[in-house]
Amino acid sequence: MPLHAVEGLLDATSDTEVRREWAALAAAGLPSQSQHQGATNAPHLTLALAGVVPDYVEARIARVLETMRPVPIRLGSLLVMGSRRYVLARLVVPTPELLDLQRSLAAATVGAPDVPDQVRPGRWTPHVTIARGLGSRQVGESLAVLGRARPLDGTIESVRRWDPDAGRTWQVGGIPTMGA
Repeated sequence: MPLHAVEGLLDATSDTEVRREWAALAAAGLPSQSQHQGATNAPHLTLALAGVVPDYVEARIARVLETMRPVPIRLGSLLVMGSRRYVLARLVVPTPELLDLQRSLAAATVGAPDVPDQVRPGRWTPHVTIARGLGSRQVGESLAVLGRARPLDGTIESVRRWDPDAGRTWQVGGIPTMGA
């Protein structure tokens, strides 16, 4: 069962770089997030997960994000996760601001059902997924295609909620517009 998510969206430069990596893998005939054709597919950093997000949790998430400012991040090296089928991702080097945001969102989801351990403070590995479902040989091929990933400084500019049951996303927080 897919989980409801709170996702940080990347600034335009970081988003473009991740999409370039997706495209490079796809061009080499390897699994890539670019092959996910859902309308909600976008490079993102998962900040919180739950089986369902009750209204009171939704309200707490909105309160955490109502004064959100850009959160600095650094896309770091490539990261391989998994044991049989692998996920290739860009590690997001945690900053104090990012850890504070994630900790606040974890606190906001207290009481929501089915919150997995991997998004609890102290267990969370911040990353942006590049490819899923790789076999061990494809991991090596993917690393060869992408080469050494250069660090890239960027920001989380907004946060969205993803509802897998409805198949939709909506913005919850982000940079206030001028004059707002």
